[in-house]
Amino acid sequence: RDGSLKIEEMQGGTFTITNGGIYGSLMSTPILNAPQSGILGMHKIQERPMVVGGKIEIRPMMYLALSYDHRIVDGKEAVTFLVRVKEALEDPARLVLDL
Repeated sequence: RDGSLKIEEMQGGTFTITNGGIYGSLMSTPILNAPQSGILGMHKIQERPMVVGGKIEIRPMMYLALSYDHRIVDGKEAVTFLVRVKEALEDPARLVLDL
């Protein structure tokens, strides 16, 4: 944050997590930086109506967007990863308890 990170220290990564939500972004498609295998975009948490048990309730929701290189990552594994991230965010105790 103080601008001391060097270009060399930002190279060689394989996966990026970007948080456009801090700027109010509700949804986007993150662009993959070669040679990385994937990028996960996390967006603003906002209250939205959803159906829960047949009734409309207001719940905090956040969109996630995953872009990945299909030459490296199979779609099934990418979606499985995204579902696991979703489950961990919905129930953080799962991370602590390793469920």
